[in-house]
Amino acid sequence: MSEGGAPEGGYVSRRLLQLVLPVFPEHRMFRIHDAEVSPDSPGAPLPPVGVLVSASREQLWIGSLQQDFDVRVVLEEWDGQPLLPESWDEEAKARLYLRGYLSLDIGSAGKAVHGLRLSGGVGNYEVRVYARYREAVVQMYDELFTRHRDPLSDDFQREKRKLEGVERYLIQLWRDS
Repeated sequence: MSEGGAPEGGYVSRRLLQLVLPVFPEHRMFRIHDAEVSPDSPGAPLPPVGVLVSASREQLWIGSLQQDFDVRVVLEEWDGQPLLPESWDEEAKARLYLRGYLSLDIGSAGKAVHGLRLSGGVGNYEVRVYARYREAVVQMYDELFTRHRDPLSDDFQREKRKLEGVERYLIQLWRDS
């Protein structure tokens, strides 16, 4: 290893794109898919019940453990396989065929991202999904009901807002060469 941490003589991938956005999971999930594909079309994966992801050829459904507030999603495109990130609770992998454009769908609320142009163009993409604080947020939400029995109270609502964005997801994708 060189002083900068890169392997000597090796290739280090570069991040080409990073989007950070709040996403409201509908039915405890959100979806990444080819922009030309409807998430409800035949061949869609089964909902990710009890698992982090469920995938088909052109769609990746990501499971959340709640549906009561926004989660934080970081979407990254890389020019090659990135180094493994540190400190994530869960990890899942998938492979998607994308026609150069990607959408992030949140169900009846529409698309958080629609037709995002990928630098890698048309082809197979490797995808890694990381999650953090999924179970912790469920526990914090349950504790909130113990402290404040009235979910319409100002105290309950104030503390509930503090849970917005605590559950986090990192989605990394790169063109399979």
